[in-house]
Amino acid sequence: MIGYIIIVLGVFLLLASFFTVKQQTAAVIERFGRFSSIRQSGLQLKIPVIDRIAGKINLRIQQLDVIIETKTKDNVFVKMKVSVQFKVIQEKVYEAFYKLEYPHDQITSYVFDVVRAEVPKLKLDDVFERKDDIAIAVKRELNEAMTTYGYDIINTLITDIDPDIQVKNAMNRINAADREKTAAEYEAEAGRIRIVAKAKAEAESKRLQGQGIADQRREIARGLVESVDVLNKVGINSQEASALIVVTQHYDTLQAIGADTNSNLILLPNSPQAGSDMLNNMVASFTASNQVGEAMKKANSNSRIGKKKKDEFGTTEEEE
Repeated sequence: MIGYIIIVLGVFLLLASFFTVKQQTAAVIERFGRFSSIRQSGLQLKIPVIDRIAGKINLRIQQLDVIIETKTKDNVFVKMKVSVQFKVIQEKVYEAFYKLEYPHDQITSYVFDVVRAEVPKLKLDDVFERKDDIAIAVKRELNEAMTTYGYDIINTLITDIDPDIQVKNAMNRINAADREKTAAEYEAEAGRIRIVAKAKAEAESKRLQGQGIADQRREIARGLVESVDVLNKVGINSQEASALIVVTQHYDTLQAIGADTNSNLILLPNSPQAGSDMLNNMVASFTASNQVGEAMKKANSNSRIGKKKKDEFGTTEEEE
């Protein structure tokens, strides 16, 4: 019976002498309560009863999310989420296990300290723009502090910046107003371009219209000249030819007006003898014009003759 107990006890002690350590894990061995050694991953051996596993340290990269509420330079309260990625340095497992009891609390305290020192220096807009600078400052401060305790800070990220809901609504209104202002400026510029283009088109149209009218009048004048020449060749003088052309144009105008059923133009005078009166007036004006012209020619001729005689008499007296 005693032998059986001894065998069972021996098997138990043998089994208690072996233990395994998982990958990316380190085991801290103590002997009679004092640090003995650090065992890495794999099958390990210890002295039963004398040695014990004091604890195990995770060597993988871990992440700690810290939520911080702080105030900016322009007195806006914001909540920031800082994600800290860290791991235990394999060569400093002793420091990580024995020097620091609550590493998460320690890291959180440093993150709070750095963020609440950096963010109050910045306005809200600058916090969004310079969040990477804040993350770098947090990482630098944590590395300086946590390396002593065997922790390596891999990276720090500002993953969220959440202002007060009223501040966010105000920022959205400012953004919307700014976009509406930009849209109004673009619409005004488009309207200006349309107005300028329309004015240029109208100016070009007027220029072409004026050029067309000038060409039309030039052709009319050329036609009148040709008409007068033709009439002169058949024995009609210039005055009669001009009067005849005017009367012809008068009746052509009346015909064109009558051809348009929607025309509301009234031509005055429009009596049957209007054309005859116009012709008589033109003939009378042409006759008076000719008489004035002949009188002026005669007066100029008499003036030249008198001047010539005066010059001759003056020359004779000087010779005597």
